[in-house]
Amino acid sequence: PALHRLSHHLLAHYQRGTRPVRDWRTTTNVAIDLMVYAILSVDEKNQVLTTYIWYRQHWTDEFLKWDPAHFDNLTQISLPVESIWVPDILINEFVDVGKSPHVPYVYVSHHGEVQNLKPIQVMTACSLDIYNFPFDVQNCSLTFTSWLHHIRDINLSLWRQPELVKFDRSVFMNQGEWELLYVLSHFQEFSVKSSDSYAEMKFYVVIRRRPLFYTVSLLLPSIFLMVMDIVGFYLPPHSGERVSFKITLLLGYSVFLIIVSDTLPATAVGTPLIGIYFVVCMALLVISLTETILIVRLVHKQDLQPHVPEWVKHLLLERATVLLCIWDRKKFSQSRMQSLDTSRQVENNDSTAKLTPYVCEEPRECGAVGGTRSALAFAGRPEGSAALQEVLRETTAIRQLLEKREEFRDVAREWLQVGYVLDVLLFRVYLAAVLAYSITLGTLWSVWRDA
Repeated sequence: PALHRLSHHLLAHYQRGTRPVRDWRTTTNVAIDLMVYAILSVDEKNQVLTTYIWYRQHWTDEFLKWDPAHFDNLTQISLPVESIWVPDILINEFVDVGKSPHVPYVYVSHHGEVQNLKPIQVMTACSLDIYNFPFDVQNCSLTFTSWLHHIRDINLSLWRQPELVKFDRSVFMNQGEWELLYVLSHFQEFSVKSSDSYAEMKFYVVIRRRPLFYTVSLLLPSIFLMVMDIVGFYLPPHSGERVSFKITLLLGYSVFLIIVSDTLPATAVGTPLIGIYFVVCMALLVISLTETILIVRLVHKQDLQPHVPEWVKHLLLERATVLLCIWDRKKFSQSRMQSLDTSRQVENNDSTAKLTPYVCEEPRECGAVGGTRSALAFAGRPEGSAALQEVLRETTAIRQLLEKREEFRDVAREWLQVGYVLDVLLFRVYLAAVLAYSITLGTLWSVWRDA
């Protein structure tokens, strides 16, 4: 048969260990091509990219030519790859041998053109930048070069035009986490310590992560918890419910971080921005809890609480209410006026008490007061009773206790007003910080996603 006769004719005296040129000064030109079939895995911790590519080589073998007329017009034949010379072209970034299928044959045309087509699972080292996770774009290179032969022996070229290689997604399986953007190609000469130059053909595989899964599972729960923290400011500050609510939120966010810690990429080089985002959100929750504890401590009623300083009243109850546009600032001013009227009334009562110790409002009290007055008049006599003097002292002590209690109530009311205004002020500052931080991150991620 023609195939047997041609195979025996080509391989009978073939020397597979020698470069197939008749003149040793002739350079063997190897044209290569690459098509990305799938992105199998991206290992951020070990900085390894695993891809599955379709790789093609094309060169001219001067000892594999024949006349088709002598072999039944046969213009192409497949020969075992172990029987002919094959260029020693490797990938410089190789870190491990993948599970690539073995293709035992190559195609040879009657002009001596050899085509070696094979699929390769490539595990290569790649400098992965995860700062923009989950909106990151990775650029990994595949450098094809002859490991032994310099450029005078083996030269490399591109099989197809660079534009055709760049946007070729005809065989790419794009249903995984990563999508292929484009493949760039670049030829260069490489030399080590002034030695002979080597030809290199670089392919830059540019891929982008699909962020939808991470947006739903990482960003949205964190945003919901931060929104609940902001809503928690509407709880009354003088009640203890706000403190317990924010502690529960902080505990829930801690559990959330423990759950998502395995999802975030881990490297020894840097931390992704989303990790910084989670840490800042945790810090904001701690600041919110600290502010709540401060406000609750401020508005809590205490018997030994001092009066509110005048400068605090001027800044918070007058200036801050106008600056913050608090709609119920009239309520604060009216409450303050009531407290001032109460203190003035106490002073008037003290001055009036020197003239009239007590003013009755009911007939029963008038009778008691009349008895007290007669007791006072009787006590002024030398033969006054000691029991009536004791009654007088007890009545004076009760009156002083009531006046002191009213004074404590006025002080607590003033501190409550200060606490409410300070709570609104800190809430506005906290809300502005959260909004500015969110807008900054949203802008950065939008720019990275559309880049």
